[in-house]
Amino acid sequence: MDIRIEKTRQSIINAFIELRSHKELERITIKELCEKAQINKSTFYAHYQDIYHLSDTLETEVVISIMENLSHPEKVLENTAEFSHELFMGFLAKDSLIGILFSGSRSKCLVQKIELALKELVFGAYPKYRENPDINIMLTYILYGCYYAFYENRKYGDIPVFSSITRLTGATAEAALNMIKH
Repeated sequence: MDIRIEKTRQSIINAFIELRSHKELERITIKELCEKAQINKSTFYAHYQDIYHLSDTLETEVVISIMENLSHPEKVLENTAEFSHELFMGFLAKDSLIGILFSGSRSKCLVQKIELALKELVFGAYPKYRENPDINIMLTYILYGCYYAFYENRKYGDIPVFSSITRLTGATAEAALNMIKH
């Protein structure tokens, strides 16, 4: 990629993250973003369709980064506790960026995007489960439950909450899979 294009892209991203760290997404204008990034509007539009496209692109990059650091995400059904441990380590590694990009009206988007990515990996490895309602419900239940339990209980400290969720997730998945199999 051309170094100038990459520098411009990085300037747009840096300006967006700075603005987003203290403003709702809906309140950020292209004009103020371009002023902060020191670019013209036409330059912005050469890279992104609008502010929502930029936000979605950055959110998706965070999700891809988290998913790429999972050693065997498709094995969530065999070792859910280990999977949840790795997933939360990914969340912690991107914590400040997640806090900025997925705040306000975007707060539910992280878990939705993770769910879509996770199900693609699982069903790529286990295509027979793609239409299985029990497996789909279990994955959604565990993922959303873990996510909200973690973020709602951080006041107890990341490590204790993280440890508790990992144990609970493993036990829940094991019980659910036993119930589904019988």
